[in-house]
Amino acid sequence: MKYTTLPDTDIKVSKICLGTMTFGQQNTETDGHAQMDYAVEHGVNFFDTAEMYSVPAHESTYGSTEKIIGTWFKKSGKREEIVLATKIAGPNPNFTYMREKNDFSPASIKHALDKSLQRLQTDYIDVYQLHWPERKTNFFGQRGFKVQEDIWEDNIQLVLETLEGFIKEGKIKHIGLSNETPWGIMRFLEESKYNNLPKIKTVQNPYSLLNRLFEGGSAEVCIRENVGLLAYSPLAFGVLSGKFLTGFEHPNARIRLFPQFSRYNSEECTQATKLYSEIAKKHSLSLAQMALAFVNQQAFVSSNIIGATTLGQLKENIGSIDVVLSDEIMSEIDAVHAIVPDPAP
Repeated sequence: MKYTTLPDTDIKVSKICLGTMTFGQQNTETDGHAQMDYAVEHGVNFFDTAEMYSVPAHESTYGSTEKIIGTWFKKSGKREEIVLATKIAGPNPNFTYMREKNDFSPASIKHALDKSLQRLQTDYIDVYQLHWPERKTNFFGQRGFKVQEDIWEDNIQLVLETLEGFIKEGKIKHIGLSNETPWGIMRFLEESKYNNLPKIKTVQNPYSLLNRLFEGGSAEVCIRENVGLLAYSPLAFGVLSGKFLTGFEHPNARIRLFPQFSRYNSEECTQATKLYSEIAKKHSLSLAQMALAFVNQQAFVSSNIIGATTLGQLKENIGSIDVVLSDEIMSEIDAVHAIVPDPAP
């Protein structure tokens, strides 16, 4: 395993982070425990989760992933060995079962954090993240910026002051954002800089061969401001494993079980995946490992969040850490990107 240090901290994390959002629906508690055991045995010390998991979100499975991680902590006694990241959900009219208001008010943050700590059977979170912005902006597959009627008023200073209180209490060590834009990242950085408030250390956004939008503005922010990307969906819900190019339907795959997740289902995604698959075959690589190695090699990436539903998939994904892509392969990847740029925003 390879390791990096989260920006402006002394926390060393594995370059591969175990994503857990399948625990509680696609994966049972036993499956989840087996994945965490295997990951730790192979050098992974970084787990990512969220209060809303498992996915897709539903009242009956709300918090199920955190509960599974919590029972593993209790059984294994390895809490101190793990860097743990979780998230508070942002506004969503369908999430009224979580709390009265899904915002980042002091009351909501306290409620969400305390419930996460309870489910996770721990007394602190290493990286506490805002899962998506309160304001209306482009994320979760929206292409471009659309001006929308928005009742949001800038409360970023108050959010940081609230989080600072929980840092002082010892419930949170560091903070991060997720599904955030360059403007949002800079606003949080600006507020922390000029008001001596906690600085965001990470941003968790989608990044893969099918979605390189992060490079367009956020990557420069991260490099210049020393913020690390926690890249999610590096295999584009399994599309970049190449399994959907075989002709077999894979009925148990995420995008088949949950067709509402259409981000990676377009003809353009299929076209790009075929072209990337040809590059992988030419260089005797699996498409999955090439796709993950591409993310691993980016200078602005602190950790690559991989997810799996089987131990076989997990083994291949973790093994990508040993794959190094040559300049030739990277140039061929860029040539495909020029033909089919960012088909899955």
